[in-house]
Amino acid sequence: MLMMGAMCLEKNKQTIDAMNVFPVPDGDTGTNMSMTMQRAVQELSGVKTDSVDALASALATGALKGARGNSGVILSQIFRGFAKALKGAEGDITAEMLSEALAAGTEAAYKAVMKPKEGTMLTVARLMSESVAKAVEAGADAYKVVEVMLESGEAALKKTPELLPVLKEAGVLDSGGMGLLTIYRGFKMALDGEEPSEDFALMFNTEEPENENRAIISGAAEDIVFGYCTEFFVTRLTRNATEGEVAKFRGKLMSIGDSVVVVHDDGMIKVHVHTNDPGKVLQHALRLGEIDRIKIENMREQNRALAEQRKANEKELGIVAVSAGDGIDEVLTSLGVDVIIPGGQTMNPSVDVILRAVKNANARNVLVLPNNPNIILAAQSAAQSAECKVLVVPSKTIVAGISAMIGFDPDSDAETNCDAMTALLDNVLSGSVTYAVRDTMFEGKQIKENDVIGLIDNRIEIVEKSVDEAAEKLVEAMLGKRGDDAIVSIFYGADTPAEDAQALSDRLGEKYPEAEFVVQHGGQPLYYYYIAVE
Repeated sequence: MLMMGAMCLEKNKQTIDAMNVFPVPDGDTGTNMSMTMQRAVQELSGVKTDSVDALASALATGALKGARGNSGVILSQIFRGFAKALKGAEGDITAEMLSEALAAGTEAAYKAVMKPKEGTMLTVARLMSESVAKAVEAGADAYKVVEVMLESGEAALKKTPELLPVLKEAGVLDSGGMGLLTIYRGFKMALDGEEPSEDFALMFNTEEPENENRAIISGAAEDIVFGYCTEFFVTRLTRNATEGEVAKFRGKLMSIGDSVVVVHDDGMIKVHVHTNDPGKVLQHALRLGEIDRIKIENMREQNRALAEQRKANEKELGIVAVSAGDGIDEVLTSLGVDVIIPGGQTMNPSVDVILRAVKNANARNVLVLPNNPNIILAAQSAAQSAECKVLVVPSKTIVAGISAMIGFDPDSDAETNCDAMTALLDNVLSGSVTYAVRDTMFEGKQIKENDVIGLIDNRIEIVEKSVDEAAEKLVEAMLGKRGDDAIVSIFYGADTPAEDAQALSDRLGEKYPEAEFVVQHGGQPLYYYYIAVE
C-alpha cells in the first residue's frame, strides 16, 4: 500500500504542483510530498520483517528525514502518528487500528504547525479520521475503512476553498490535500490490484480539477512578505533542547516569519520557515544543537524568474473556453484552446475566474468562448477589466463553441478570428438531452420530475420517458430543421454508456442514410447527450 501510494504521488506530482496558489514554486507541493514519500520508501526497503510496528516506524523515520516544504513536514507528522498508533502491532492491521492511526496522524500534524489553518491538508486529514471513526463504530472492516477514507477525503477536499479564502480566490482546491488523497488512493489501488494512473489527481470528482492548462500563477515578487524559504535539521541536540525550549524556538520563528513548522522527534528537529532573516533563524537553532542539510531559497527571485519566463513565452493570440466534461475538454484543446474553464449550465464561472483564465492564456490578445448564454455577460465584463485585449465569441452552447473553433486560424489576428468564429455560430444547431428535476408546465408541455427532455438551442422540444426515445426524436427534429444531408455529432455524457451512444447513431444512420453521424465521448455531467447538427 505504501509503495503504491508513493508511486501514485510520483506519477501525479506535476498535476498537484499546478494547483499551487503561492506565487513562487516553493519546492512545489506535489514534488515536495513525492520526495518526502520516496525517502520514506527508501527507509522501508531496509526493513527485513513484515512487522507492522517496524514498517510504521521506518515510514515515520524516512518521511521525517526526507521531509521537504511545509507539505512534506506535515506528511511526515501524519506518518509519525501512524507509527505511534501502530507501535507493538505484529499481525494484520484491523479497522480499529487504521482508525487510530489516522486519528494519531491528524493530532501529530496539527501539533507540528504553529498556527494550523483550516482549508489545508490538515482539514482533509482531520475530516477523514473523523469519518473513519464513525464508520468503525458502525462495524466497517479495514477494506471499507479505506473506501471511507477516500470518500470523506474527497468531500473534505471540495470544502477547502470555502475554508481558506486564498484557495477560493485562486479557484483551486488545496494541493496538499490532493497529495494526501493521491497517496491514500494508492492504498486502495494496492488492495484492489490496480495499476497507478498517470492522471490520477484528475480522477477525483472535483468541481474544478487542475491540469497544466488550468495552472494558476499569480502575484508579484513585491507581494511576498517573507522572502527566504529556509529548511534544515538540528542534530546532536544539546541539553537545552527540551520540549519547552523547542516551543520557545517555534515562537521566535513566528515573530520573524511564517509557514513555520518545527518537528522534534527521534533526537532531531526538522525546521521549515519563510523569513527575511535566515541568519537569525540559524542562530536561534544553534542553541539547540548542530545544524545540518541547510536549504535556503530566495522566493522573490524565483518569482521574478517565473515572471520573466512568462513574459518570454507570451503568445500573440490565446483562446479561453468554458467546458464541461473531460471529453469536451480534449476536443476543445485539440482545436487550439489554451485554457479551459470548468463550468456550464449548473456552474457559471464568475468574472474573476474568467479573468484568471485570461491571464493564464499568457497572450497579448485573448478570445473567450463562454459556451453558455448565462456566461456571456460575465465574459464581456471580464473583457472590459482585463489587462490585455479580450474579444468575446458569443457562443451559447458547448457544441456551438466547438463549431466556432473549427474556424480558428492561428495565423490570423484576433479581430479576424473573432468575426470568422462568430459567423460559424449560425451554422450549427445545438441539442441536448437531460432530465427534469421537478414537475412543471412549459409552452403547453406537461413535464413530470425525472422525465427525459430534449432541448434545441436551449428550448425544450421533446419530453419522453426514456433517454433513447428522447435522443432519437430530438435528432429527428433537428434534422427536420436543417435537412437530411447534415453532419450530426453526438457527444455522450459521463452517465451514458458508449455502446448506447453508438446504438443511437446506428439506428439514426439507417433512418437517415444521407446524414453523417459521428460519436464522441463528452464526459459532461447531468446531460446524457450534447448533439450538434451542421
